[in-house]
Amino acid sequence: GHPIQLGATYLCPSQCHCEEDGIYLMVDCSELGLSSVPSNLNPLTTYLDLSMNNISEIPPRAFHRLHLLSELRISGNQLRYISGHALQGLHNLKVLRLDANLLSEIPAGTFRGVRSLRHLWLDDNSLADIPVMALDSLPSLQAMTLALNQITHIPDYAFTNLSALVVLHLHNNKIQSMGARCFDGLQSLETLDLNYNNLQEFPVAIKTLSKLQELGFHNNNIKAIPEQAFVGNPELQTIHFYENPIQSVGRSAFQFLPNLHTLSLNGATEIKEFPDLKGTTSLEILTLTRAGLSNLPMDLCEQLPSLKVLELSYNQIEDLPSFYHCSSLQEIGLQHNQIRRIESSTFQQLNSLRSLDLSWNKIEWIHPDAFLSLHSLAKLDLSDNSLSSVPVSGLSGLTHLKLKGNKDLYKSFSPDHFPRMRVIEMPYAYQCCVYNPCESYKTSQWDIEQSTNDEELPRRTVAMYPAHADSNYDPDLEEFQQEIEESKLQASVQCTPAPGKSHCTVRNIPYFPDYKSLRSMSHTRNSSLIMCPCTIYIVKQMRDITKDNGKEKKRGKDSTDNHFALNLYVEFVKSLQLLV
Repeated sequence: GHPIQLGATYLCPSQCHCEEDGIYLMVDCSELGLSSVPSNLNPLTTYLDLSMNNISEIPPRAFHRLHLLSELRISGNQLRYISGHALQGLHNLKVLRLDANLLSEIPAGTFRGVRSLRHLWLDDNSLADIPVMALDSLPSLQAMTLALNQITHIPDYAFTNLSALVVLHLHNNKIQSMGARCFDGLQSLETLDLNYNNLQEFPVAIKTLSKLQELGFHNNNIKAIPEQAFVGNPELQTIHFYENPIQSVGRSAFQFLPNLHTLSLNGATEIKEFPDLKGTTSLEILTLTRAGLSNLPMDLCEQLPSLKVLELSYNQIEDLPSFYHCSSLQEIGLQHNQIRRIESSTFQQLNSLRSLDLSWNKIEWIHPDAFLSLHSLAKLDLSDNSLSSVPVSGLSGLTHLKLKGNKDLYKSFSPDHFPRMRVIEMPYAYQCCVYNPCESYKTSQWDIEQSTNDEELPRRTVAMYPAHADSNYDPDLEEFQQEIEESKLQASVQCTPAPGKSHCTVRNIPYFPDYKSLRSMSHTRNSSLIMCPCTIYIVKQMRDITKDNGKEKKRGKDSTDNHFALNLYVEFVKSLQLLV
């Protein structure tokens, strides 16, 4: 912070920090509480930072000796006024930061002395209008931000002399309208940010921006995108227009945009027909959710051969075309539609597909070969459908599988089908038993509780099987126990609904014919059972049944509940494909 001296001449203003760059100086006077521009600035200064002070005015000729200055920062001050001649003499200035001040106007001619300016920051001020007259003489300007002001309208020819401008930020203003020729003259513009404004209509003025690559007008109040909306912007790569109440979109709005990579349309409820994307061949991400779509074009993939992500959730889609030609697809989202069937050709040859979401549809049937060629598929969500069976061919690479909510799907799936599985969600708790071996049952599968009151529980449980009523040995159960123990050696799989770490009480066993709809629900039924991840025990009030035949007779009971318990157990084991 000490001044550098050459003879008796001060080269660094008092309190400021200076760094030498050869014979030139970089001067940092930021955050010093200055109320005015220092007067003894060295003519060899190339960089001057006056930001975060209390300067309220830039007088005429404040920098007139700084002919070599290339970057000037005055952001974060209290500037309310800047003289039309304040920047006089700054012939070499390339970067000017006037952001985060209190400027409400920029006088005409303010920038006439800085014709070499390339970057201009006027954001976060109090400007109510575009400073059209002040911007008429900046032929080298490449980037400008007028964001975070109070601008309500953009007049015609507002930027007409900014022929070199590449980036223009107008976000976070109050722009409600703009002239149809307001962007005339911006022949080099590539990025236009109109986000967070109050635009009521689509900005048709963009039609003159032939070099435009990135366009943002999200968070506005635009309700419709017209036909051929971007016909003048063939180089567009990205369009951001989410958070608009868009209801209708011209079917030809997005045609012939060969460089467009991403298209996201959410909540356009009046879209009944899929947009015609002819000529938009580079599209990689397409999101069209919460619309009124009921059908997809048969030639969807012929139009979009580069598609990687297709998100069409929350529509009314009933039938799916073949995605055969979408060979680059990696993610498909079709949740919350009206799909009923999956044919063998639907996902044929999608070798790159990693994620497929078909949840919350009405799917009743899937062709046995529907997933056969999905060699890269890792995540499959079929939850909340009407499936009674699921083909496993082609699904050996799955790491995540969701099947919950398919009430007619009783079958359990062998871990051998899914060697890479990490997370699986099943309709019923018993279907998780093959994935969650009981860690606390290493010595005996039958030691359910440690309580002395239940010392004879293993014998009582086995006694439920008439063929072995006089024996504690059951070869089928021993084989079952052995296979469960072997399953512990496999990698851990998170399966839900989990039967519990040691056991959980399951009530309200519905009397379906096959006894397979065992659910972890708590209701009022007297019978209950304890389920552990390895096996099932019919206990609690069922114990009264097996405890004493004499007592059963006294209560007027027969062996119906015994047979039910036996059948339930056998069907459970069968469902695990371990006792067939």
